[in-house]
Amino acid sequence: MATNAKRFFSKTDESKILNAIARAEAEISGEIRVHIDSEFKGEVLDRAASIFKNLGMVKTKYRNGILFYLAVKSRKFAVIGDKGINQKVSEHFWEAIKSNMGDHFRQGNFAEGLIEGIETAGNELKKHFPAEKNNLNELTDEISSS
Repeated sequence: MATNAKRFFSKTDESKILNAIARAEAEISGEIRVHIDSEFKGEVLDRAASIFKNLGMVKTKYRNGILFYLAVKSRKFAVIGDKGINQKVSEHFWEAIKSNMGDHFRQGNFAEGLIEGIETAGNELKKHFPAEKNNLNELTDEISSS
């Protein structure tokens, strides 16, 4: 597994991740994004919040975006959601997703961990933010990196 953000996932793994995002977003009105940094020093949640804002995720109709953030060389990651989601899910929701993802990451299964996190988040959002009749994809599903 590369430590460069742009080459962290193989083309096959990237395709699997994008498919997981597409499947989840087909059933919800929310938006899911993945962002990868090669390295970051500092508080991971602050960086994730900054990326969340920079990607325009605070502009979704129902404020129901989710960002999966990874800093690969720094071995840090975060999962954050917008205020619309945080008003609906339990206070332990994000920690449970991170714990499951961390189990996969510790075994070197980064794509699998990320996909499981996306699927878990999508299943929960389906309860609170089901897809609408004319479900628009407000944000690109592409994996971003810096």
